[in-house]
Amino acid sequence: MSPRGAALFDVDGTLVDSTYLHAVTWWEAFRQAGHRVPMGDIHRAIGMGSDHLLDHLLSGDRDRDQDETIRAAHGTLFAQYWERLAPLDGAADLLRACAKRGWTVVLASSAHGPELAAMRRALDAEDAITAVTSSDDVSASKPAPDLVKSALEHSGVDADAAVFIGDTVWDVRASHRAGVPCLAVLSGGYPEHDLREAGAYEVYDGPADLAERLDSSLLAAPGER
Repeated sequence: MSPRGAALFDVDGTLVDSTYLHAVTWWEAFRQAGHRVPMGDIHRAIGMGSDHLLDHLLSGDRDRDQDETIRAAHGTLFAQYWERLAPLDGAADLLRACAKRGWTVVLASSAHGPELAAMRRALDAEDAITAVTSSDDVSASKPAPDLVKSALEHSGVDADAAVFIGDTVWDVRASHRAGVPCLAVLSGGYPEHDLREAGAYEVYDGPADLAERLDSSLLAAPGER
């Protein structure tokens, strides 16, 4: 039987409590390269893939030969936290509740392979996950719609049978561009106003709150929207 619907999940800040670790490690990577970027600006860019984040935060006339060095520094700094990553409260329960209701659960992360593997270990919910896609699978990351479209392909359903769950305005914009409605959580530190202004259909405190209110959300049951 073909799947009736797909729940597509961002990971950083949505399921795993890693947003501020990314902000700190990007800040340090920029500092090492001689760039002073306010951490508040960095936080508001988390959720973009690095292909967009550097252009968003740094001057357009910068020495772009440094870009790969900055990315590598961030990756090395963030890797120090891999084995200490923790899931957000209710994250695994949310994934399992969605799977139990008949949703095909797909993770869609801007992370690369080893980093995503570390987050999957932290989540410890492999029994609920059908497929995973990452920035390794696409040419452009969020806010481009490529990652959401890749998740749809992995799920085997059309956009009108899917829901995306994320924590940043970049998640909301990417899902909108892919034609998929987005539920947002506040666990990544974005204000509710910003998420709703970007087009989020519903906003929840975090995965535990969404899991508790699943029956009244777009994730109540596939095919009922």
